[in-house]
Formats: sequence, structure tokens, C-alpha cells
Amino acid sequence: MAKQRISYVPLENMTEKMRAEMDRCAREGTPRPESSAVRAHVPACFWFFADSWDNIFRNGVLDHAIKELCRVYVSRSVICEFCGNQRSIKGANEGLKETHYDDLIEFEKSTQYNERQKAALSLAEAIVWRLDTDDAFWARMHKHFSEPEIVELGCAIGLTHGQQSFLRLLNIDHHQVMAGTAASMAPGTETAEALAKLRESPTYWAKRNTGTGKNAA
Repeated sequence: MAKQRISYVPLENMTEKMRAEMDRCAREGTPRPESSAVRAHVPACFWFFADSWDNIFRNGVLDHAIKELCRVYVSRSVICEFCGNQRSIKGANEGLKETHYDDLIEFEKSTQYNERQKAALSLAEAIVWRLDTDDAFWARMHKHFSEPEIVELGCAIGLTHGQQSFLRLLNIDHHQVMAGTAASMAPGTETAEALAKLRESPTYWAKRNTGTGKNAA
């Protein structure tokens, strides 16, 4: 990994309430403690993300597993290794398997996803790659989702796109804050040693050509 650009706030410098959220991050992940320790430099930023993530990503009106697929689609698109090497425990409990993450960039051609999942991923694609949308696009969205679900999905995608695009620049990594837990880590990344070994593999996802969206240059 390249040089880290922003430090982690030590636990002893956080309030009791913030430390409780850090414990949750270590226990449940998504987000893992490192990104929360960066946002802790500004408590308002720490709680803006923690509360928003809880309300519209982990919970909300739309089934969580669909939002998790879109979160990892963003990771694969912006190549945020920190976020892309995490998996939602709740998403797994709702039926997501590791194979569901394999075809995200080429989701339209894949047999891994149903039509509702593909519609959600098309919204993620349009947001991340700034694609123009037409009546057919929105007819597809309204066929599969209610208006509140579309709003929540759009907000969740926008939040993760912004945060992942920022975190990618910081070169933070896993197993550096509150190390010793593997909560929400993707297979093969559960320890620092395993993660380092995975990065050496030529099939490591961040080394592959992840695509650039339908209309990207």
C-alpha cells in the first residue's frame, strides 16, 4: 500500500459514545474501524456518516442486500480497496454469496442477478459514471421499485460513492485500528497477512480491468 495520508484518531481521544460506535465497527464492520477513526477528526463527520449509514444502508425501506451489491459495485468502479474488501454481514444473512460480487461491473450480461438487482445496479452505474438516462431507464426503475425505495437507493449510492472516492485517496488499510477481528472482511482478507498475500495474486480484483461504464471515456 502507498503512504497513508491522514492519521487515525486514537480511541482515547474519542468520547464514550464514539468509542461505543468504534466497538460496533470492530464487531460488525461496514464500516470497519479505520475509516471511522479517520472521520473522528471531526465528530460531526463521524456521526454524519455513522447515522446516515445506519439509517439508509443497514436499515431503511429497501432490502439491504440490494444496497450492498450497489456498495460493492461502487468499490469496483472507483477501485477503493478498503471498501471493496469488506462484505456486509447482514447482506450475507439475506442470501448474498461471494459469487454475487464477481460480475458486478458486467452485471447486465451476468446470470448472477435477477431483474430487480440489475435495475438497482443500473442506477449505481448511472450515478458513478454520470450516464444520461431516458424514459426506458426510469420505466425500468419504477417497475421494480417504489419512489421511496428509489430515493433511498439513490441516497445510499451517492453516500458510498462520495466516501469511497475520498477514502481511496487516503491509502488507509485494514487491521490497523482495533486489530484482531475479521468482522465483515471478504474471504482471503481476514488477517493482515492474508490480505497481503491476496494482493500479490494476479487475479486480485483491484488488479483486473474493472471497466469504465457504458459512456465513460
